[in-house]
Amino acid sequence: MSAPRHPAYEAFKYIGRPRRAVEHRRFVLGQGHFAADVHLPGLLHVAIVASPHASARIVSIDTSPALALPGVHAALTGEQMNDAIKPMLPGVDAPSVTRYPLARGVVRYAGEWVVAVVAESRALAEDAAELVHVEYEPLPHAVDPEAAMAPGAPLVHPAHGSNVIWQRRFDWGPVDAHFAAAEHTLAYRVRWSRSATVPIETFVVTGLWSDATQMLDVWASIQMPKYPDLLAACLQLPGNAVRVHFDVDVGGSYGVKRGLKHSILVGYLAKRLGRPVRFLEDRLENMRGGDMQGPDRLFDVELAFNGDGRVRAMRMRALEDIGAYSGRSPLQLGKPVGAIVGPYTIESVTYDACAVLTNKTPQEAVRGFGQSPTNYAIETGMDKVARFLGMDRIELRRRNLIPANAFPYLIPSGTHYDSGDYETVMDKALAAAPYAELCRERDALRAQGLLAGIGLSTCLEPSGGNSAFEPLFNPKNLTTTWMDACLVRIDLNGAVTALMGTSSAGQAHETLVSTVVGEVLQRHPDSIRVLHADSLNALPSNSPVGSRMAIMLGGAAAGAARLLRSKLLAIAAHRFGVAPEALVYEDGDVFVQADPARRIGWAQLVEIAHRHYHEMPAGMEPGLQEKFCWEVPTGGQLPTADGRVQMYPCHSFESHLVLASLDPQTGQVRLHRYVVGHDCGVMINPDVVHGMTLGGVAHGLGAALFEKFAYSPEGQLLSGTFMDYLLPSAAEVPAITIVDHCTPSPLTTFGQKGSGEAGYLGGPAAIASAVNDALAPAGAAIDALPMTPQAIWRALQAARPTRS
Repeated sequence: MSAPRHPAYEAFKYIGRPRRAVEHRRFVLGQGHFAADVHLPGLLHVAIVASPHASARIVSIDTSPALALPGVHAALTGEQMNDAIKPMLPGVDAPSVTRYPLARGVVRYAGEWVVAVVAESRALAEDAAELVHVEYEPLPHAVDPEAAMAPGAPLVHPAHGSNVIWQRRFDWGPVDAHFAAAEHTLAYRVRWSRSATVPIETFVVTGLWSDATQMLDVWASIQMPKYPDLLAACLQLPGNAVRVHFDVDVGGSYGVKRGLKHSILVGYLAKRLGRPVRFLEDRLENMRGGDMQGPDRLFDVELAFNGDGRVRAMRMRALEDIGAYSGRSPLQLGKPVGAIVGPYTIESVTYDACAVLTNKTPQEAVRGFGQSPTNYAIETGMDKVARFLGMDRIELRRRNLIPANAFPYLIPSGTHYDSGDYETVMDKALAAAPYAELCRERDALRAQGLLAGIGLSTCLEPSGGNSAFEPLFNPKNLTTTWMDACLVRIDLNGAVTALMGTSSAGQAHETLVSTVVGEVLQRHPDSIRVLHADSLNALPSNSPVGSRMAIMLGGAAAGAARLLRSKLLAIAAHRFGVAPEALVYEDGDVFVQADPARRIGWAQLVEIAHRHYHEMPAGMEPGLQEKFCWEVPTGGQLPTADGRVQMYPCHSFESHLVLASLDPQTGQVRLHRYVVGHDCGVMINPDVVHGMTLGGVAHGLGAALFEKFAYSPEGQLLSGTFMDYLLPSAAEVPAITIVDHCTPSPLTTFGQKGSGEAGYLGGPAAIASAVNDALAPAGAAIDALPMTPQAIWRALQAARPTRS
């Protein structure tokens, strides 16, 4: 992994320097504090009775045998609870698609929660749940998304009147004219199958209701924007009656730790029973009914291009199978609007996006929020164009990549890319391999009787987590800010503490904030303590989604620290009788630039602020505590009528290069070499960025080759355990070389961009490219992920001539 070398780093004392993450110490010592570590006196536990049917009417429920067991406190049904709460919001304008934690009347997917049993222990709750008898009347169901759109298909929500919950066609630029003028066109279909992130920790939530304070305390392994507000609204409680404790560590998330329905259920039970209640999913509950499944998307794409390889226009239809209910999952079709042409100079686009309801487990947001499937679809097309023209895939990309001197670059959908140097990053990856050696190794593998290929991808990571897709997908939603905030204080002893209002799922936010505050105040980051507030003490935050926290939390922390530094300078200016502009701030001390002997130290400045009001400027507030709330750069605007919008402010870039071999007899894939060229602007902490990139590559490898939530025609989940849902292990993840590049963003405090989705956004496309390059000499190809050994074997068999 290369160290940062960009001149931008010369301006920083702590940013961009290797530093062990603050959080790692407690994890290595086994002193992490997770939601399951919260033990409250009198704690009760929840187990779930789930539907075995994809679609059925609930005829009757008999909970009496369960309630007869000693130690069982409740067996709650939707009939008992749902009138007392409000439904969860569907994300789009579909008010008749109502969703509650427990089904009432009908079930809409196998695994949907029907009864919640509460007992003194989880084991007892599970035993009691097995005694609950539910009688069902099976109903027609819809499993295939295309069939679900056909006239006469069974309706998942009859009151909605259709299985299409959201659809819109966007036309950006003269698409038809470009297609008519192009020398060539090419159409293809690709499929991104439903997969997930499968964090080590399943979702956990504990609720404690106090009659004395009329307050619900919640500890949850959460990663969700507006979680406290939505929880309070669904429970019909004032916002200040729900206190979410963000000081719990989250054992992995990558987007899926939403858990709103879990939390509504637990909050309702805690209030009703007057005892603390915990729901800790087991793995089966998590896989089939925990709402952690990710994008399930079918693409039909047409490209218009000339003989020189330049792609001029694209038509893309994206059909998303969101499952039985809608949360934020339809919005995963929205993030790609902000990078709909990838890193390429495609001049016009038609984007027809459609979200369809089926009788499957509902989706949730997964790392990349829908961008990785779109990157895969675009990159597949670039490879197909190269093969059609007989052109080298690298050369084709060179001819289409946006040049470095074109930034900020406006794409057809209305988003400006902030900065980039895409060809250089690709060249760095090619040099690090090196590419000529990779080709020789590929040829040697082929000589051994293996199928071998080289894969390439050049992909964007939109970052900065804007709210723009909300009004784009629902005109009634006029949200135009997704701010984040930080509070920084300096105590009488001169120690610095920063407060943030969100949880962390391994992204090292404490390291981020301490580094940024240390940089601004010129105090060593190891001396700065960073705390997670609870939701009633917290500052506005929209949580760590959309690769936004380096940009947003980092910008907010810097803003608060700069206010403090300005206050310290004002105190010194008052003492010396000069203007603040005449002073120099150095490591917390301040001196007069024209007379460095006139100096005041950090400790003395702090003491004046806290104790010597008579030495402070008139009207200045005593103490040293500042809050800064930062709006997303380029945010604050509604989409235009034709759907043009600045989706995200910043755009990281990655170029992957992969050497893979396939066993033609078994279809098994082995990755021999893996290089990632990566540019996320200025890295606050390179070690953290590299760690997230390595994890993202492993995640993308799973999506490309192994992971799939498969369903039977009856709507039964066929891969709901680790016996059937395959994950890559250390044996499958190769050594990965990361090559850094830096094009600072002009929009952010230090030039940083997002990196939380790095690796994953280009990995599946590159691995698919390598596999298809290996299959090409055999006349085979696969246009669906995952490329499992069975899929590869079937493709090879189909390509072989039929024996007479």
